[in-house]
Amino acid sequence: MNIIGLHPFVPARDFEISLQFYQDLGFELVWRDDALARLQCDEHAFFLQDFYVKDFAENLMLHLHVSDVAAWWRIAEPLQQKYSVRAQPPTDQPWAMRDFVLFDPSGVLWRIAQNI
Repeated sequence: MNIIGLHPFVPARDFEISLQFYQDLGFELVWRDDALARLQCDEHAFFLQDFYVKDFAENLMLHLHVSDVAAWWRIAEPLQQKYSVRAQPPTDQPWAMRDFVLFDPSGVLWRIAQNI
């Protein structure tokens, strides 16, 4: 029973804005139709859906484990102004990771982290 992948479905309040946000963050658009898109970085992917429930979006948290959190922060930091999203700079956490918090345009919380 090997897992080949786990691909969450991420909600989007405004599908086109969220689609562009994730591409600006560094994900490649590999497929889309009017209501669903597959975004990928390396071999890791998720589906962005044209579906939004405020309580769901604002309570969804995704953890992205990366090798260089500073590089991701350099990409993410300017997105705060461009998309009016919130982010908090990288911080060392007690669970032995350095991470930063980034909210997408729909309120989905991402923790982008590296081991320390």
